[in-house]
Formats: sequence, structure tokens, C-alpha cells
Amino acid sequence: MNLQEKIRNHPKWIELVEQVKKLSYLKGDENEFTLASGRTSSHFFDMKPLMMDPLGSLLLAELMGVYLDELEPEFVGGLELGAVPLTAIAITGNATSSKGAKRKGFMVRKEPKGRGGRKTSNPPGIEGSSLVNGGEIVVLEDVTTTGGSAIKAVKMIASTTDCNVVGVLAILDREEGGREAFLEAGIPFESLLTLSDITG
Repeated sequence: MNLQEKIRNHPKWIELVEQVKKLSYLKGDENEFTLASGRTSSHFFDMKPLMMDPLGSLLLAELMGVYLDELEPEFVGGLELGAVPLTAIAITGNATSSKGAKRKGFMVRKEPKGRGGRKTSNPPGIEGSSLVNGGEIVVLEDVTTTGGSAIKAVKMIASTTDCNVVGVLAILDREEGGREAFLEAGIPFESLLTLSDITG
């Protein structure tokens, strides 16, 4: 069974689909919503209510754990704002992992503030756990459209640290070219859900 099958065959996967429909999805008229990427769509997702909900966060922790236990990165994190609560969920869920509680979190600012991590020696724009000694990283994203935000985070990590990004994990792939962009960039990508799972 491959990783995608493990995620989709998890007993809590259907429950996550239902919680996304309930808390995070709006269906509108054609091109009603303007997305962060600048594109327009009749489908809108806001994963913050899901991530801030007790049941939603537990479901995310468990299903992200399937992926993270397979890759066993030392660090998880991503670009503010969406990846920040998702990172907290991932590292909290990791505390009960059968692989042991070893993953730590970080965040990448969209615009570096210039001071970096005084305590951690991280480069400007990367905050949280220290990445100074390198390690393997999974970049997290709430919703993937074009993949641009996560690819930006990957490039920043690659150019300013000795860490190796082993994958990108999103809650939902809108199926609008993000997967292909990651493939072209040579970055392994996975999502817990796709647009088709919610609308199909």
C-alpha cells in the first residue's frame, strides 16, 4: 500500500472530509471568489476554522502523522500564516507518534524582519526551532493551488540553511496545477484531500 492509499484508507479520513465540508468550504457562483494566487474560482476553502476546531485539529494531527511517520523528518513548518497553526498541530500530534516525539517546528515569514532567530541562529525570516545543524524537513501548507507559496518556502530554506526538504504536505490540493509545479521543481508533494474529494 502506497502512502496515498494509507492516508485514504485511514479510518478517520472520511471524517476529515466531512469536517472540511462543514467548517472550511464554500461553493459560490462561477468565479465568485478571488484566491491568494490571484485566480478566481467558484470553490473557496478557509482551513483556519478546521485547524482551530478541537475535532478538526485532532483529525489533522492523526492523518498528517501517517505521512510524517513515513518520512520521519526532523522538522515541519512552512510559510505564514496558514502553515503556522498546521505546524503546531503536527508537532503536538507527534507527541503520541509510534516513532517517538522528535519533530520540531518552524515558520517562514513572507517578508523577513531582518533579525532572524537571536536564540536559534536561524537566518532572517525563519523562526522557531533552530535549523542551524541541518536536518530533513517537510513543508506544510493548508491549501495548494499553484504551489507558489510552498515552493517559495522551499527555496528560502534551501538557500539559507543546510536542511533538506524531503516533501511538501497540504491539507487540500485544489487540483489547479500545484502538483505539477512541485513535480517540475523536483519536490515530492502529497495532500490529505483534493478538491474532487469535497465536490465529487
